[in-house]
Amino acid sequence: MTTLSTITVQVPATSANCGPGFDTLGLACTLYNTFEFTLLPRGWVLEVEGEGKDELKAGPENLIFAAFDAVWRQFNPQPYGLKVKMHNVIPMSRGLGSSSSAIVGGLVAANVLCGAKLSLESLLALATDIEGHPDNVAPALYGGFTISYMQGRVAHTTKLIPQLPLQFIAVVPEQPLSTAKARAALPAQVPLKDAIFNCSRTGLLVAALLTGNATHLATALEDKLHQPYRAPLIPGLAAAMDAAKKSGAYNAIISGAGSTIMAYAPIEADGALIARAMVNALAQVGQKASYHLLTLDNEGARIVN
Repeated sequence: MTTLSTITVQVPATSANCGPGFDTLGLACTLYNTFEFTLLPRGWVLEVEGEGKDELKAGPENLIFAAFDAVWRQFNPQPYGLKVKMHNVIPMSRGLGSSSSAIVGGLVAANVLCGAKLSLESLLALATDIEGHPDNVAPALYGGFTISYMQGRVAHTTKLIPQLPLQFIAVVPEQPLSTAKARAALPAQVPLKDAIFNCSRTGLLVAALLTGNATHLATALEDKLHQPYRAPLIPGLAAAMDAAKKSGAYNAIISGAGSTIMAYAPIEADGALIARAMVNALAQVGQKASYHLLTLDNEGARIVN
């Protein structure tokens, strides 16, 4: 085991689905949570600055402690204590991977403190076991765009760095939306034509990213598997998406399970103009919102001390 006793990990926000790639596609973006871990003789201590300050508590039900423990106990069965300082910027329950950042942060920190004995693939498997699906934890770990899949009960991912420069305008409604509620809105079955629709759009999206050709990107970001069913949970969604396109974005999608609406735009577009148009569209239905202007994070989780 390493002699390190304190380590700081920075983990990017993520956006799952990327429109048509339901439960398979994800991306990491330039918004970060930072976690400082310090080993203690006993006890678990949590200090939170920012998002979740009045909600998050130390304990095994906290994802960051559960994730750390999942790695630590593989190599150190004796009792231990842990203090975690969180600086949380990623909005909670908004479809930007807040829970995934905690899971990945805990796993990465414990792995380094144990001597980096586990591979990224092993960490992805553990993260997926905790999260339930790999579409957010994969880009949080690897960075870039990721295409993830399950083979039996084992998660796999492949990372790609797009040839198409993009900016992402994340408009975050004041209203949270739990993943459980968003998943409950989905039907058990979908029409075959809708499945074919999404297959074509997912292929188009990956092709646009790999070739750098944006000709079909607006169409590639369309979806019929999840967004139509979740739209009623996000008042003003259609108007905000329309405002994004009229202001210079290729298109906009629900980020993860929502409630964040993310516009994909050319790197040279006026991101603030797009964001204000989307925020104003939501305001028309009484939805307050903030926004973040982001680009792709290519590195994923990293040690910063």
